[in-house]
Amino acid sequence: MSHNVILVVLDGLSYQVAQHALGHLQAYCQAGRAALYKLDCELPALSRPLYEAILTGVAPIDSGIVNNDVSRLSTQRSMFHYARDAGLITAAAAYHWVSELYNRSPFQAARDRHTSDVALPIQHGHFYYADHYPDSHLFADADSLRQRHAPNLLLVHPMNIDDAGHKHGLDSAQYRNSARMADVHLAEYIQPWLDAGYQILVTADHGMNNDRSHNGLLPEEREVPLLVLGSAFSLDPNAEPKQLEICGTVCELLGVAHDKPVCRELLS
Repeated sequence: MSHNVILVVLDGLSYQVAQHALGHLQAYCQAGRAALYKLDCELPALSRPLYEAILTGVAPIDSGIVNNDVSRLSTQRSMFHYARDAGLITAAAAYHWVSELYNRSPFQAARDRHTSDVALPIQHGHFYYADHYPDSHLFADADSLRQRHAPNLLLVHPMNIDDAGHKHGLDSAQYRNSARMADVHLAEYIQPWLDAGYQILVTADHGMNNDRSHNGLLPEEREVPLLVLGSAFSLDPNAEPKQLEICGTVCELLGVAHDKPVCRELLS
């Protein structure tokens, strides 16, 4: 198996909102061309620990990235490391904490915001550092990386859903509408990405609660979506993927050697 992969992490998107707010993505599901699964995020339900969990397949209590204030390079092997070491091209349009985990820490905007260095795990990157950085710009950043560098692995990581949740809470029009707008933005890119041969995974790090936060065990904080689109996926409704299996599953799709857990039922 050797495919190019785009991993979209919609920061802060709870499964219960993903079920009804992602109309374009759900259209693919209804047409039998995608599948939606429910995952429980790892604990704690915080952003930086869960970026690490998704991208390395290692739980926060084992990675040591246990809260958002642990600002250092990861000590784990990420999907970017495996892809780069296999001679593939990696890229990310993402929040600057991703750069701090895998490229350089601490983040220096003038040096790190726009990255192009084949020696780094994330070789080509556009990294932002304001939570209200528009999702429209972020998706354009990501597709610019795709068109310019033809990456085998591309991470797309917008923040506006999480930002709206922290300002207004789970049960708010602002939060739901941010999710709807992310789907509207994705509608511009999903089919072109599929037509270019990419396998696409759309997920979230954690959800959101009505206290305008996340860190606990409430279902709305822990339950997140995983949508998969592309010819390499089985679309098996009985598959039960776990958040820690995303890294290994992406490595399987890429066809690179790795030692991470995999959800083989997701793959055709």
